[in-house]
Amino acid sequence: MSTTTTYDQTTYDIVDRLHARRAAHVPGDRIAATVSAWLAELGVDSPMAEDLARAARAGDWPAVHAISDWLSVDVLVAA
Repeated sequence: MSTTTTYDQTTYDIVDRLHARRAAHVPGDRIAATVSAWLAELGVDSPMAEDLARAARAGDWPAVHAISDWLSVDVLVAA
């Protein structure tokens, strides 16, 4: 008997509202790292980046929109 592990293959487009034209196309497991890196450039460290990633992977879009407003980013499921 073989065991297979499934991974979420969903990718997301993240747009930094504070820096014109900066965006990233990332898998769900890279959302927090990407947003955290952008925040670090501003001297900010926030656990909300993890909350954002968790909400996106869970498909909790009301939470994604609320958290993304606080972090000044937009998160969309990539087409």
